[in-house]
Amino acid sequence: MVEGAHLEQMVSLSLSRKSERVRIRKVLVVEDDAVLGLAIEQVLSDTGEWDVTICPTVSCTLGTLRDGAFDAIVIDGHLADSDEGWELAELVDALGHDHMRIVFQTGSPQDIPVRIRELGPVLNKPYDPNDLVEALRQKQKPGLVQLVRSKLAATKKGLHSGE
Repeated sequence: MVEGAHLEQMVSLSLSRKSERVRIRKVLVVEDDAVLGLAIEQVLSDTGEWDVTICPTVSCTLGTLRDGAFDAIVIDGHLADSDEGWELAELVDALGHDHMRIVFQTGSPQDIPVRIRELGPVLNKPYDPNDLVEALRQKQKPGLVQLVRSKLAATKKGLHSGE
């Protein structure tokens, strides 16, 4: 649950930090804490950069991903219907959404496997809302499929150069 002072900081930051106007991008926030989800929505919407959709469960997320295109996804590591919300990142990547920016938020970052952490930044709750905005603005890391392809290409190249 978000503490009052932290929630107030998130809202005040969003109101005081208007960034230059850019193309509105769509972000899917997967968060089962309604108060935190709304605070994140407020912060991101107030930047003028993000159109936010909130999903509290894995099933909601899957349906929403099937119905629409998103530029980014913010994933809670532990959801009400899954202790491994981070698995959504694997699914997003496997379904070919490799253009989608992935950001993890969790109180237990050590629970996210290293190979999954490579897909995007991990924010440890509670975090400064500014960190989320900056994480979403960072260059996208390659997805698992892209990482495997790169390693296969490097291995193939190494095999051919040794001939």
